[in-house]
Amino acid sequence: MFRNLSTSRISTQLLLSLGVVITLSATCYFFQEHLGYKVVAFILLLCISVLATLFDILPVLLAATASALLWNFFFIPPRYTFHIGSAEDGFLFFMYFIIASINAVLTNRIRHAEKRARREEEKAKTVKLYNTLLNSLSHELKTPIAAIISAADNLMIRERKIPFTDQQELATNISVAALRLNQQVENLLSMSRIESGFLRPRQDWCDINELIYGVIKRLDSQLAGHKPVIRIEDSLPLYKLDYGLMEQVIYNLMYNAVLYTPPYTDILICARNKADRVFFLEPDKEGQSQMKTERNILILTIEDQGPGFPPAEIERAFEKFYRIEHTKKGGTGLGLSIVKGFVEAHDGKITLENIPHGARFTIEIPAEVSYINNLKNE
Repeated sequence: MFRNLSTSRISTQLLLSLGVVITLSATCYFFQEHLGYKVVAFILLLCISVLATLFDILPVLLAATASALLWNFFFIPPRYTFHIGSAEDGFLFFMYFIIASINAVLTNRIRHAEKRARREEEKAKTVKLYNTLLNSLSHELKTPIAAIISAADNLMIRERKIPFTDQQELATNISVAALRLNQQVENLLSMSRIESGFLRPRQDWCDINELIYGVIKRLDSQLAGHKPVIRIEDSLPLYKLDYGLMEQVIYNLMYNAVLYTPPYTDILICARNKADRVFFLEPDKEGQSQMKTERNILILTIEDQGPGFPPAEIERAFEKFYRIEHTKKGGTGLGLSIVKGFVEAHDGKITLENIPHGARFTIEIPAEVSYINNLKNE
């Protein structure tokens, strides 16, 4: 299959290179009285140089040979013959062919050298990311696994009776460690979906109240030392979103706030709708009216009361595996990059800014909405 693709590409390039040389030669032929055959040689050499940057070596060499023959036959006196009248023109023809061929070969080698350099650079980046990933996961995966094994071993000891309260504590430790381990695995799977380029949101009607409070419930144990403050706009419509992706977005942002803010501080999450035009549909059989808007933007903001981000590092906050220096250990540096990928999958955008009391993430996602009004028509 790959051989067929390569043969097809070469054939296409052969035809294109010959077509370009013939077309350019024909154009020069009509203006030869004004150009002179020596100027035509420079024009054809320029053409060969351009082709050498675009095509493989074989089509370029063919174009160089064809251009030399066309130049000889139509431009070098005596014209319309391959006979060259003077030694000077013979030398020019010979030099033209040599220069065109060398140009084609050298340009091709430069292109291959650049490709090799790019491959080596990509390989080096891959190795760096691989090492970074291993270093990040070495702690993030070992810690919950060790906690699960230790707690499970203690529960399985039969030689001594474990008080019920201690059993509950061990079971809680297993649950917390398992949730932490599951979060890291979800982040890895999410990043692989983003990197693969096959991330497609499965949009359905989504209740933002249910979405936010569901995330708060998932983070119940982590939020024990913080106070979540929820402000959701009244009569917020239903949005067509991917519930799972948006749940992960809010979860990662809230979890990030928990990790990097002092205990007993507030974490504020707000949701509001920005609409342009509003119109009403015909009422249904029960007399309920349905209102929709032509363009809506869901705006989510999450604010914390932490130290904020260093101004010089804000632009890098969403990079993969990036973690702010001199922060406590924990996290793989994937959370915010996953957030950015999932938001952009919805054709939205996310911004980060420092505010007087911490940091603020703002998410804007355009989406189809639906309002259901339980008002009877008058």
